[in-house]
Amino acid sequence: MSSLSQISEEDLLCPVCADIFTDPVLQLCSHSVCRACLEEFWSSRGFQECPVCRKRFTGCQTPANLALRNVCESFLQKRGSSEVFCDVHGEKLKLFCLDDNHPVCLVCRDSEKHLHHTFRPVDEAAPLLKEELKTSLKELQEKLKSFKEIKQTFIDASHHIKAQTQQTMRCLQEEFERLHQFLRDEEMIRISALKEEENQKSQMMKEKIEQIDREIESLSNNLGTIKNDLDAADMPFLQNFKFSKERAQITLKDPVMPAGALMNVGQYLGNLKFKVWKKMMQIVQLTPVTLDPNTAHPLLFLTDDLTHVKSSGDGQQYPDNPERFDYYHCVLGSEDLNSGTHFWDVEVQNNTCWSVGVTTGSKQRKGGIFFDTGVWRVRYMAGQYTSQSPFLPPMHLTLEKRLKVIRVQLDWDGGKISFSDPLTNTHLCTFTRTFKEAIYPFLYSSCTDFPLRILPMQLSINVKPLH
Repeated sequence: MSSLSQISEEDLLCPVCADIFTDPVLQLCSHSVCRACLEEFWSSRGFQECPVCRKRFTGCQTPANLALRNVCESFLQKRGSSEVFCDVHGEKLKLFCLDDNHPVCLVCRDSEKHLHHTFRPVDEAAPLLKEELKTSLKELQEKLKSFKEIKQTFIDASHHIKAQTQQTMRCLQEEFERLHQFLRDEEMIRISALKEEENQKSQMMKEKIEQIDREIESLSNNLGTIKNDLDAADMPFLQNFKFSKERAQITLKDPVMPAGALMNVGQYLGNLKFKVWKKMMQIVQLTPVTLDPNTAHPLLFLTDDLTHVKSSGDGQQYPDNPERFDYYHCVLGSEDLNSGTHFWDVEVQNNTCWSVGVTTGSKQRKGGIFFDTGVWRVRYMAGQYTSQSPFLPPMHLTLEKRLKVIRVQLDWDGGKISFSDPLTNTHLCTFTRTFKEAIYPFLYSSCTDFPLRILPMQLSINVKPLH
């Protein structure tokens, strides 16, 4: 017998019902028919006859065709696992409608619903659509991989947020501890001065009181002597009268409270907060620009006060957030400048490769296109100073001495950016541009030995009367 894969459905059809054999029986003429079909055929004919060849039989026995039954059952089992029938017409789904993307039967193909539609046999449509789906599956897998990577980025960002919080909290606590210590020291200085003044003036009062006690004692002794003289007889009285009269003379002046004897309370409490705040200016620094660590390239290291930056040999694990530079070793200022005039000084000293300037807020920070447009800067590299502005080639700057400090001046309203050396009052270059968006200071450094530092401003107090 042929294998099941080589047998077609037509070979297994009953000649009477034209369907797959059900309990086939074998006749003497070797033709097979469904048992039920044969019995119904014989009943209608009134005698035994083969429905295929019309050969008549008498007392014919119809044994079951076990081999054919097994083949039919196997075929039906295989077809049942792969074939589906139309829910509407009950026919086998042999075609695939390319317009509706759905399997259909032959009756569906000819119906009004699928008029002018394009069809393909199932065995042709399935491989093509599988390849199409494989392409979509590959894209879906890539999308899943991308989402997992993005999720990991978000997880890293979450961890970084906690690390930032802990580091910032530590810096805050250290800064406030320094302020608290300053206030405690100032409190102790003033309390010590207060107690010192108290000791001095208490000692003075003690000495004054002791002097008065001596004078009171002297006066009391004179009074006692004079009273004794008055109680004496006339002759003794008269004999001592001269001395008694001298004792009765008042030569002592009344004690007077010295000026400034009391505590100088106003010295300690008068304008106390202002005096402490004024003295606090000795330890307080104000930098016109602070750096934003969320924009720093992973190879840059920033100090806790966000005023120093230098390139480090080892990269740090930072989230790849949109604000961060990933190609150039740059960092931006933490605040945007969108009006008014501003200036800040950057100490460059012995840094061997740096750029200082400003950039627009919308400037792309990813990839190697940052310096192409939207940047105004002065650069030092390979011993040469150059200036650069958008859409213009770099210009060489000639300096007599090496720069130690460079000043950046921005007039946002006037559309002007200037660079100069504040130590020698030497102008370097000026760019003009009408600004339409916020401007950010930026620093670039690829030197690992010497940092760039934004210098603090000199503070002063200007007191005016309040009207």
